[in-house]
Amino acid sequence: MRILVLGSGGREHALVWKLAQSPGVELFSCPGNPGMQALGKCVPPAGSYLEIAEAVGADLTVVGPEAPLVAGVVDEFRARGKRIVGPDRNAAQLEGSKIYAKYFFEQRNIPTAAFVTVDNPADARRAIERFGFPVVLKADGLAAGKGVFVAQDSSQAEAALATLQGRLVIEEFLSGEEVSFIALCDGKDVVPLAPTQDHKAVFDDDKGPNTGGMGAYCDSSILSEVQTREVLNRVIYPTVEAMRFTGFLYAGLMMTAGGPKVLEFNVRLGDPETQPLMHRMASDFVPALMAAAEGNLASVKLEWRTGPSVCVVMASPGYPGSYPTGRTIHGVEAAEATGAKVFHAGTRFGPEGLETSGGRVLGVTASGSNLAEAIDRAYAGVREIRFEGMHYRRDIGRKGLQRYNGSTVGT
Repeated sequence: MRILVLGSGGREHALVWKLAQSPGVELFSCPGNPGMQALGKCVPPAGSYLEIAEAVGADLTVVGPEAPLVAGVVDEFRARGKRIVGPDRNAAQLEGSKIYAKYFFEQRNIPTAAFVTVDNPADARRAIERFGFPVVLKADGLAAGKGVFVAQDSSQAEAALATLQGRLVIEEFLSGEEVSFIALCDGKDVVPLAPTQDHKAVFDDDKGPNTGGMGAYCDSSILSEVQTREVLNRVIYPTVEAMRFTGFLYAGLMMTAGGPKVLEFNVRLGDPETQPLMHRMASDFVPALMAAAEGNLASVKLEWRTGPSVCVVMASPGYPGSYPTGRTIHGVEAAEATGAKVFHAGTRFGPEGLETSGGRVLGVTASGSNLAEAIDRAYAGVREIRFEGMHYRRDIGRKGLQRYNGSTVGT
């Protein structure tokens, strides 16, 4: 079987790494990255994705990033009778427009934060005054995970308004613990993936600006069975039924005292959540993806290893702002010798070997018999890697350890 994965980040490398473990699979990536190149053929983005899939004879295509989904790549493939995992253009608007998503939540009685939409700074200021501080400001369109600001006071709100452009969502601040809940869908049936928790802020203890994600961990204790059923019944199933949703539905949740509330929807696998998910998944993932593309998920069940998994993102200096590229990377092989897996996110080959090419550079991922062991193994790998100006959070998974020490979340 020939499988084409669209994308070039850590999410796609992790997915290709997992698919490469399936027997009889030939892998292609477009455009791919140095890590993916070691597992299959990287195809340059010349022509449309449909043309590329036909050129390589892909039996199945899996879409990594959101932009092609919002642009309608799934519609194009299905019109040609090609198997593809992802939502159609209409359903992709759940991520493509936060305003669209918020009104969808309202219409379908899906729990979410109170909100207003605004078209100009004057209306935004009135909405902020209504909600008080802290308050959340969100850009309407795609922003690579960096279009959300939590303002603690008026000066931070004004700074956010100076940064954000176009239509905005202003919404109440929710207290609780964030959870990433991802389900694979075929338009009628749903297979939930294990729960994960992302770390969005650039610095430890959730300080600093939001990023695309500085690390994540996957651990069954993040949600109880009761909480999982509530998320499925109140969030996932109503969405799949209303939209005939296919592909990966990612609900970014706040687990509040009153139950789960949706912060946002994504219509693809998360990054960096995919890295620990793929590292922890025990099942062959190819049959599930094929079943999703063919509408046959009803009998599919995914198995997970008991121990948790952890991913630590290593970033370029300056990220999530402007950053340099071309910094030589050392120590990837030494990191993997510790037992960790290093997923490439923003790398390329340069004159002196592997070098940085993006803001998030590597995702060092490891599993363990318990969360503390998984954390230790991931950071043991991190310590072997070096490139000029690199930075990373040192508290990935700490909230999970606190949960084991008495937090009520997940009980």
